Formats: sequence, structure tokens, C-alpha cells
Amino acid sequence: MKFRSRPATVSGTAHAPPSKSYTHRAFLLAALSGGPCLVSRPLLSEDTEATLAGIEAFGAQVHRKGADLRITSPGLSLPSRAIDARNSGTTLRLLTGTAALLKGTTTLTGDASLRKRPMGPLLDALRGLGADGRSLSEDGRPPVQITGPLRGGEVSIPGSVSSQFLSSLLLACPLASEATTLHVRPPILSEPYVDVTRHMLRAFRAEVEVRGNDVRIPGGQRYAPADFVVPGDFSSAAFPLVAAAISGGDVTVDGLDASAPQGDRRIADILGSFGASVTQRPDSVRVRGASLRAETVDVSATPDLFPILAVLASQARGESRFVNGAQLRLKESDRIETTVAFLRAMGADATGTSDGCVVRGPAQLAAAAVESHGDHRILMAAAVAGLVARGPVEISDPWCFRVSYPSFLDDLRALGAEMEVVP
Repeated sequence: MKFRSRPATVSGTAHAPPSKSYTHRAFLLAALSGGPCLVSRPLLSEDTEATLAGIEAFGAQVHRKGADLRITSPGLSLPSRAIDARNSGTTLRLLTGTAALLKGTTTLTGDASLRKRPMGPLLDALRGLGADGRSLSEDGRPPVQITGPLRGGEVSIPGSVSSQFLSSLLLACPLASEATTLHVRPPILSEPYVDVTRHMLRAFRAEVEVRGNDVRIPGGQRYAPADFVVPGDFSSAAFPLVAAAISGGDVTVDGLDASAPQGDRRIADILGSFGASVTQRPDSVRVRGASLRAETVDVSATPDLFPILAVLASQARGESRFVNGAQLRLKESDRIETTVAFLRAMGADATGTSDGCVVRGPAQLAAAAVESHGDHRILMAAAVAGLVARGPVEISDPWCFRVSYPSFLDDLRALGAEMEVVP
């Protein structure tokens, strides 16, 4: 089967799907607090369902109430079998910290793609904090085996590989028996995701003190049960917004919260810098197509926007550069390589660099067969690019958008896109 996208102009209003980052953290903190906690409007996607299954493996109880979930836990316990994080790096990293809290051994694994992703810095940090963590393949990658309990202490951790390592420790260390001090070695990439974690810690009444690149976490804390409403997701909203910008359309995405510390809320400012007509309100962003001009974009804090912004750049006049995104090579696919590959397959002038790419536009995109490599953001970006191609674009792994944006196909079709899954 293939995902097929045809030329079209998109217009109308879409409701932002719930934030994947907030949903992962809300599920885990609800379980760690003991509950009961009502998580309202969570994102139920393949990635977040992996986290939900993970907390259930640790003994949490999940009750579905319409679109909401009530989570309780009488106390987390060792899982009876290995936890499968599937394709979700966030699930793997966050639950690794949780596993370190328990006395005994937990094994965590994932699919073939996830087993290529690095875990070494997190395992090293856990060992420095009194737990034991090791890669069963002895290459710093999953599957991993974690033996607790976590005690606390003082460790150094790089901020340049994945913000998820730091988030995992921020979520686990308040429950350690002793205080923890984390020295985060700069540069700290994807820092807004750490801000999301800190926002969630405050919601569940945990104390964390940040001084420059050092984080001090008092030990012996308890999370307070809290109800939480998941905000809309700016990273998913980027797809219909860019679709409007390049197709000459007019799209409003509502259900957003401009005050939430999501790095990808920069999508509105970035679109404006490229020349799109942008109207921002506290709960929505409206984008209308206009003549686009090239820009240089630092993606260090917003790596998830890279593939769709590269599509935007293909329709902008001049040379656009994307810089400081070396971590993109460690995502579900090597997103620098896969983004450049699908743009070139469609006739765009794109060249990869060590930490991003250069795109020269505007390009008249062509019909093409695109390999998504099972990467949801590659599929969705290529599908949006298909709106301005001369003919149909067919993309492999047609359902992988369900990882982060399950309503992507329905939402884009409601806006007028000619998209479908075909045999």
C-alpha cells in the first residue's frame, strides 16, 4: 500500500491534535503519583500507546472515560516481561528512568529502528546515581537492562545527544532516596522539551532547581496526584500551516496554547520570516499563502520541524540553510538524509550537510515515488510537498503518520487536500 498525495490548495480550519510530548509525560507522572489522575484530551497514537502499555506493565491501572483517561497506581512493581517501547524513543528513554526506581531488574526494548538509537549517556548517568544500566548488545543501544534502586548523587550528562536523557532523569530523580545534582554539558539541544518536562513537574508538585547548566533535585519527594488537560501540538499543526503557505491556501489551526513551553510554537514566527501571511492569537494560528523568500533556520531547539520546513524552503526564492541539527541523524530515520532524498526525488535542489541542509528554490516539484523509511514526519512532509507537485506523489509505509498525528489524513482531506491510501 502507498500514501498518495495530489496537487491541491488547502483552506479552512483544523483543530490541533493533542501534544505528544505532554501526553507521554502526563501518563508517566500520573502513574508515579499513585493517582487517581484524570488526563484529559490525551493524544492516543502509536507512540503514546507504547507509554501507556509501559506504565501498565509497571502496575498502573488505566480506565478510559470517553476521550479521557483515569490513571491510578497502588505502587509500581517490576514488570513480568520486557517492556516493548515499539518505535517510541520517548517511551524508551522516560521508562528507563522509571525502571531505575525499582529494586530489581527491568528489560526495555523496541523495534528494529529503535534498537539503533543511542542510550549510552543515560545508562552512564544511572550508574553514577546508584542504579545499574547496561546495553545487552554492548554497543550503547537497546535492548537495555536496568537494575535499581536509584539512590541519587552527582553526575555529568551531555546535552548534545538527546534532551530525552535529561527529561528521564528529571522525572525519576525526585523519587530517589538522596538529592541529585546533574551537570549538563552544553550545548543543550532540543531544550524546549526539557522545559515541557519542568512544566509537568510543577503540575505534579515536584521541586527542581536550575542554575545555569546545573540542575539540583531534592531526593525523597512524592508526586502529588493532579488532573491535567493536554494542550494542542504545534509540531503537528506545522503540517497544515505549511500546506497553506506553499499551496496559496488559507488555514487556521485552533486548539493551541501560545503560553505552553513548546519549542515548535516557533512555527508561526518561522513562517512569517519566510514571507507567509501569519496571524497569531492565544489559541490559534492562521496562515495564508504569499510569495516566499529563503531564510536561514537554526533547528537546534525545533528538530521535529526540520522536514516540513525543508519543504517550505523548496518553494521559497533563494538559498535556505538549516543549521545546528546534527541530532536529526539519530531520529526514527537519519532525517537529514531522508529529507534531502525525498526532496531530490521530487526535483528539488537540496544538499545535505553535517548538521542540516541547503535548499535552493523555488522548485517545480514533480510526481515521484518516495521512501518514508517508516518515519512519520518524513511521510507527512512528503505528503504536503505533493500538494504543489505536477503529479501524484506516492509514499511508502502509508500509515506511519499514526505514530504522532493519527488524524493527519482526515484533517488534510477536510481542508481540501487530495490524499488517500491506495493499494
